[in-house]
Amino acid sequence: MEHAPCISQIATLLADPKRSAMMWALMDGTARETDELALLARLSPSSASAHLARLLAGGLLKLEPRGRKRFFRLSAPEVGAAIEALASATLASKPLDVPDIFKRRVAPANPQTAPSSLLRARLCDDHLGGTVAADLYQRLLEAGWIEQFDQRVMITHKGSTHLAARGVFIQALAHRNGSVACACPDWSERRPHMGGALGAALLQLFMQSGWLSLPGDSRALHITAAGQREVHRFAKETELEMAL
Repeated sequence: MEHAPCISQIATLLADPKRSAMMWALMDGTARETDELALLARLSPSSASAHLARLLAGGLLKLEPRGRKRFFRLSAPEVGAAIEALASATLASKPLDVPDIFKRRVAPANPQTAPSSLLRARLCDDHLGGTVAADLYQRLLEAGWIEQFDQRVMITHKGSTHLAARGVFIQALAHRNGSVACACPDWSERRPHMGGALGAALLQLFMQSGWLSLPGDSRALHITAAGQREVHRFAKETELEMAL
Protein backbone atom coordinates (compact mmCIF):
# COMPACT_ATOMS: atom_id res chain seq x y z
CA MET A 1 0.00 0.00 0.00
CA GLU A 2 3.03 2.30 0.08
CA HIS A 3 2.32 3.45 -3.47
CA ALA A 4 -1.40 4.11 -2.91
CA PRO A 5 -2.35 7.74 -3.69
CA CYS A 6 -3.03 9.92 -0.67
CA ILE A 7 -6.58 11.19 -1.02
CA SER A 8 -7.09 12.33 2.57
CA GLN A 9 -5.89 15.89 1.84
CA ILE A 10 -8.34 16.32 -1.03
CA ALA A 11 -11.13 14.69 0.98
CA THR A 12 -10.50 17.11 3.85
CA LEU A 13 -10.65 20.10 1.52
CA LEU A 14 -13.92 18.99 -0.07
CA ALA A 15 -15.55 18.01 3.23
CA ASP A 16 -16.20 21.62 4.23
CA PRO A 17 -19.69 22.70 3.00
CA LYS A 18 -18.57 26.24 2.19
CA ARG A 19 -15.62 25.09 0.13
CA SER A 20 -17.71 22.47 -1.65
CA ALA A 21 -20.30 25.14 -2.50
CA MET A 22 -17.61 27.24 -4.18
CA MET A 23 -16.29 24.20 -6.02
CA TRP A 24 -19.79 23.46 -7.34
CA ALA A 25 -19.96 26.99 -8.72
CA LEU A 26 -16.82 26.29 -10.76
CA MET A 27 -17.89 22.90 -12.10
CA ASP A 28 -18.51 24.16 -15.64
CA GLY A 29 -14.85 25.11 -16.01
CA THR A 30 -15.38 28.88 -15.98
CA ALA A 31 -13.40 31.31 -13.81
CA ARG A 32 -15.23 33.26 -11.10
CA GLU A 33 -14.15 36.17 -8.95
CA THR A 34 -13.65 35.95 -5.20
CA ASP A 35 -16.63 38.17 -4.34
CA GLU A 36 -18.97 36.11 -6.54
CA LEU A 37 -17.84 32.86 -4.94
CA ALA A 38 -18.23 34.42 -1.49
CA LEU A 39 -21.81 35.38 -2.33
CA LEU A 40 -22.65 31.89 -3.60
CA ALA A 41 -21.20 30.27 -0.47
CA ARG A 42 -22.75 32.90 1.84
CA LEU A 43 -19.37 33.95 3.18
CA SER A 44 -17.69 37.26 3.81
CA PRO A 45 -15.02 38.11 1.21
CA SER A 46 -12.26 37.61 3.79
CA SER A 47 -13.56 34.17 4.82
CA ALA A 48 -13.99 33.17 1.18
CA SER A 49 -10.42 34.24 0.45
CA ALA A 50 -9.15 32.02 3.27
CA HIS A 51 -11.07 29.01 1.95
CA LEU A 52 -9.95 29.67 -1.62
CA ALA A 53 -6.34 29.92 -0.45
CA ARG A 54 -6.62 26.42 1.03
CA LEU A 55 -8.14 25.03 -2.17
CA LEU A 56 -5.41 26.74 -4.18
CA ALA A 57 -2.65 25.34 -1.95
CA GLY A 58 -4.21 21.90 -2.20
CA GLY A 59 -3.97 22.00 -5.98
CA LEU A 60 -7.72 21.93 -6.64
CA LEU A 61 -7.89 25.49 -7.99
CA LYS A 62 -5.74 27.76 -10.08
CA LEU A 63 -5.58 31.54 -9.80
CA GLU A 64 -6.05 33.96 -12.69
CA PRO A 65 -5.28 37.57 -11.64
CA ARG A 66 -7.07 40.12 -13.81
CA GLY A 67 -5.96 43.57 -12.79
CA ARG A 68 -6.96 44.01 -9.16
CA LYS A 69 -9.42 41.13 -9.31
CA ARG A 70 -8.66 37.52 -8.41
CA PHE A 71 -10.43 34.85 -10.44
CA PHE A 72 -10.40 31.14 -9.69
CA ARG A 73 -11.13 28.06 -11.78
CA LEU A 74 -10.72 24.31 -11.34
CA SER A 75 -7.11 23.32 -11.79
CA ALA A 76 -7.90 20.43 -14.16
CA PRO A 77 -10.90 18.66 -15.74
CA GLU A 78 -10.13 15.66 -13.53
CA VAL A 79 -11.02 17.72 -10.45
CA GLY A 80 -14.53 18.38 -11.77
CA ALA A 81 -14.91 14.75 -12.80
CA ALA A 82 -13.88 13.59 -9.32
CA ILE A 83 -16.35 15.92 -7.61
CA GLU A 84 -19.19 14.82 -9.87
CA ALA A 85 -18.28 11.18 -9.28
CA LEU A 86 -18.58 11.77 -5.54
CA ALA A 87 -22.00 13.37 -6.02
CA SER A 88 -23.17 10.48 -8.21
CA ALA A 89 -21.84 7.96 -5.70
CA THR A 90 -23.75 9.74 -2.93
CA LEU A 91 -26.95 9.44 -4.94
CA ALA A 92 -26.32 5.81 -5.87
CA SER A 93 -25.63 4.85 -2.24
CA LYS A 94 -29.05 6.00 -1.03
CA PRO A 95 -31.24 3.05 0.02
CA LEU A 96 -33.72 2.16 -2.72
CA ASP A 97 -36.46 1.20 -0.27
CA VAL A 98 -36.62 4.57 1.47
CA PRO A 99 -40.11 6.13 1.09
CA ASP A 100 -40.33 8.90 -1.52
CA ILE A 101 -41.19 11.49 1.12
CA PHE A 102 -37.75 11.00 2.68
CA LYS A 103 -35.93 10.79 -0.65
CA ARG A 104 -37.13 14.27 -1.54
CA ARG A 105 -35.60 15.69 1.63
CA VAL A 106 -32.11 14.41 0.91
CA ALA A 107 -30.13 15.74 -2.04
CA PRO A 108 -26.61 14.54 -2.85
CA ALA A 109 -25.64 17.97 -4.12
CA ASN A 110 -27.14 21.41 -4.28
CA PRO A 111 -27.90 22.19 -7.94
CA GLN A 112 -28.55 25.84 -7.07
CA THR A 113 -24.84 26.42 -6.54
CA ALA A 114 -23.92 24.94 -9.94
CA PRO A 115 -24.11 27.02 -13.15
CA SER A 116 -27.31 26.55 -15.15
CA SER A 117 -25.32 25.61 -18.25
CA LEU A 118 -23.83 22.69 -16.33
CA LEU A 119 -27.24 21.52 -15.16
CA ARG A 120 -28.64 21.52 -18.68
CA ALA A 121 -26.00 19.47 -20.50
CA ARG A 122 -22.52 18.43 -19.39
CA LEU A 123 -19.86 15.79 -19.71
CA CYS A 124 -20.31 12.93 -17.26
CA ASP A 125 -17.21 10.82 -17.72
CA ASP A 126 -17.44 9.97 -21.46
CA HIS A 127 -21.19 10.45 -21.89
CA LEU A 128 -23.92 13.08 -21.64
CA GLY A 129 -25.32 14.21 -18.30
CA GLY A 130 -27.80 16.83 -17.12
CA THR A 131 -31.44 17.60 -17.88
CA VAL A 132 -31.07 16.87 -21.59
CA ALA A 133 -29.60 13.44 -20.84
CA ALA A 134 -32.16 12.52 -18.17
CA ASP A 135 -35.04 13.48 -20.49
CA LEU A 136 -33.50 11.42 -23.29
CA TYR A 137 -33.21 8.36 -21.03
CA GLN A 138 -36.90 8.64 -20.15
CA ARG A 139 -37.83 8.86 -23.84
CA LEU A 140 -35.76 5.76 -24.61
CA LEU A 141 -37.72 3.90 -21.94
CA GLU A 142 -41.11 5.17 -23.09
CA ALA A 143 -40.33 4.39 -26.73
CA GLY A 144 -39.39 0.83 -25.82
CA TRP A 145 -35.82 1.18 -27.08
CA ILE A 146 -34.49 0.11 -23.68
CA GLU A 147 -35.84 -1.73 -20.67
CA GLN A 148 -34.62 -1.34 -17.10
CA PHE A 149 -34.65 -4.12 -14.50
CA ASP A 150 -33.44 -2.76 -11.17
CA GLN A 151 -29.98 -1.44 -12.11
CA ARG A 152 -29.68 -3.45 -15.36
CA VAL A 153 -30.44 -1.80 -18.70
CA MET A 154 -31.28 -3.94 -21.72
CA ILE A 155 -31.46 -2.66 -25.29
CA THR A 156 -34.51 -4.10 -27.05
CA HIS A 157 -34.66 -5.37 -30.63
CA LYS A 158 -36.69 -2.28 -31.49
CA GLY A 159 -34.06 -0.06 -29.93
CA SER A 160 -31.22 -1.83 -31.77
CA THR A 161 -33.05 -1.35 -35.08
CA HIS A 162 -33.71 2.35 -34.56
CA LEU A 163 -30.21 3.02 -33.24
CA ALA A 164 -28.63 1.19 -36.20
CA ALA A 165 -30.64 3.45 -38.53
CA ARG A 166 -28.89 6.37 -36.84
CA GLY A 167 -25.43 4.83 -37.12
CA VAL A 168 -25.17 3.36 -33.62
CA PHE A 169 -24.62 -0.41 -33.85
CA ILE A 170 -25.13 -2.36 -30.64
CA GLN A 171 -23.04 -5.34 -31.78
CA ALA A 172 -20.04 -3.05 -32.24
CA LEU A 173 -20.57 -1.56 -28.76
CA ALA A 174 -20.63 -5.03 -27.23
CA HIS A 175 -16.96 -5.49 -28.14
CA ARG A 176 -15.88 -2.51 -26.02
CA ASN A 177 -14.71 -2.87 -22.45
CA GLY A 178 -17.32 -2.26 -19.79
CA SER A 179 -21.10 -2.41 -20.00
CA VAL A 180 -23.01 -1.70 -23.20
CA ALA A 181 -25.65 0.31 -21.36
CA CYS A 182 -26.27 1.31 -17.76
CA ALA A 183 -28.36 3.77 -15.77
CA CYS A 184 -25.91 6.39 -14.52
CA PRO A 185 -27.12 8.42 -11.49
CA ASP A 186 -27.46 12.12 -12.30
CA TRP A 187 -26.69 14.29 -9.28
CA SER A 188 -28.54 17.37 -10.56
CA GLU A 189 -31.67 15.63 -11.85
CA ARG A 190 -31.91 12.76 -9.34
CA ARG A 191 -32.97 10.71 -12.35
CA PRO A 192 -30.74 8.39 -14.38
CA HIS A 193 -29.16 9.13 -17.73
CA MET A 194 -27.59 6.72 -20.19
CA GLY A 195 -24.08 5.53 -19.37
CA GLY A 196 -21.88 2.76 -20.69
CA ALA A 197 -20.78 2.34 -24.30
CA LEU A 198 -24.21 3.39 -25.60
CA GLY A 199 -24.10 6.63 -23.62
CA ALA A 200 -20.66 7.43 -25.05
CA ALA A 201 -21.81 6.54 -28.58
CA LEU A 202 -24.87 8.81 -28.32
CA LEU A 203 -22.74 11.73 -27.14
CA GLN A 204 -20.33 11.14 -30.02
CA LEU A 205 -23.25 11.04 -32.48
CA PHE A 206 -24.71 14.29 -31.15
CA MET A 207 -21.34 16.07 -31.31
CA GLN A 208 -20.52 14.79 -34.79
CA SER A 209 -23.96 15.97 -35.91
CA GLY A 210 -23.10 19.46 -34.67
CA TRP A 211 -25.89 19.44 -32.09
CA LEU A 212 -23.54 19.64 -29.11
CA SER A 213 -20.10 21.15 -28.65
CA LEU A 214 -17.61 21.45 -25.82
CA PRO A 215 -16.14 24.96 -25.66
CA GLY A 216 -12.61 25.30 -24.27
CA ASP A 217 -11.88 23.54 -20.99
CA SER A 218 -15.50 23.68 -19.91
CA ARG A 219 -17.43 20.58 -18.88
CA ALA A 220 -20.70 22.30 -19.78
CA LEU A 221 -21.83 21.29 -23.27
CA HIS A 222 -23.25 23.92 -25.61
CA ILE A 223 -26.41 22.81 -27.40
CA THR A 224 -27.38 24.54 -30.65
CA ALA A 225 -30.92 25.48 -31.65
CA ALA A 226 -30.95 22.58 -34.11
CA GLY A 227 -29.52 20.32 -31.42
CA GLN A 228 -32.24 21.33 -29.00
CA ARG A 229 -34.82 20.31 -31.58
CA GLU A 230 -33.15 17.12 -32.81
CA VAL A 231 -32.17 15.72 -29.41
CA HIS A 232 -35.69 16.40 -28.17
CA ARG A 233 -37.06 14.44 -31.14
CA PHE A 234 -34.62 11.57 -30.64
CA ALA A 235 -36.44 8.35 -29.67
CA LYS A 236 -39.85 9.97 -30.17
CA GLU A 237 -42.03 7.73 -32.27
CA THR A 238 -43.75 9.28 -35.26
CA GLU A 239 -47.44 8.73 -35.92
CA LEU A 240 -46.51 6.30 -38.73
CA GLU A 241 -44.29 4.24 -36.40
CA MET A 242 -47.00 4.13 -33.75
CA ALA A 243 -49.57 3.00 -36.34
CA LEU A 244 -47.29 0.15 -37.37
